[in-house]
Amino acid sequence: MPFLFRLFAALPLWLLHCLGAGLGWLTFAASPTYRRRFLANARQAGYSFADVKKAVAHTGRMVAEVPRLWFGAPLPCEIHGAEVIEQALADGKGIVFLTPHMGCFELSAQYMARRWGVVHGPITVLYRPARQAWLAKLMETARARPGLASAPTTMAGVRQMIKALRQGHSVGLLPDQVPPDGQGLWVPFFGKPAYSMTLAAKLAQQTGAAVILARCVRRPLGRGFDLYVRGLQAPLAAEAEAAVLQINQEMERLIRESPEQYLWGYARYKQPRSLAAAPSEGQKHG
Repeated sequence: MPFLFRLFAALPLWLLHCLGAGLGWLTFAASPTYRRRFLANARQAGYSFADVKKAVAHTGRMVAEVPRLWFGAPLPCEIHGAEVIEQALADGKGIVFLTPHMGCFELSAQYMARRWGVVHGPITVLYRPARQAWLAKLMETARARPGLASAPTTMAGVRQMIKALRQGHSVGLLPDQVPPDGQGLWVPFFGKPAYSMTLAAKLAQQTGAAVILARCVRRPLGRGFDLYVRGLQAPLAAEAEAAVLQINQEMERLIRESPEQYLWGYARYKQPRSLAAAPSEGQKHG
């Protein structure tokens, strides 16, 4: 398997994206469960299948470009809004980068690491270790690069991220992923209660770090990527539930800017094991 990863890493991006598009549609056609979840999540956000059908191919492209991201030459990427990052660094603050499961979210961290990581300290990204030993080793090797560090989804990983922020460094998270039991709150996401992580808000609140939102989207025909960054629309709320809701709403805005590149098939509304059932949509969240 590592050999195949390195083989695919040598392919041009346009070819990987063509192969990935086919993979995306094949998965959509072959898996009724995935298809139902994709359509239900899009409908929850107010989209018809016609509105987001391009996301089927983009999901496959996301998978196909991973070998190139991990083992290939750096991919072309243009950043928009870099002055927001420069100002936060000039203020001596740490930065909490937040991005949803859309586009090429992993490239966001790679770009930050290349441009700012060596001078201003590494960006530490939160990740969930793979269960397969060979894949876990592969991921560890692929992400061991200058300016980039990784932290597991454990208490040790949380302490690592807090330490990085207090040193004025940066961290990166995907706040629209379902957190482990006990590490989230039931807060609306596109109008439906979703178990949502509290970690992103806590990291910013406890360290005074700046919160910067990122959206890395693919250009057509494998011509590279555009990375858009901006700050929050309003200062982060002090109260935990309000802050988590605010972050969810910011993720919704990012997704609506490029709905054709969001992972609508992600099980966003799943319930962590041993956790009490989600409140009904009419109940108070939290």
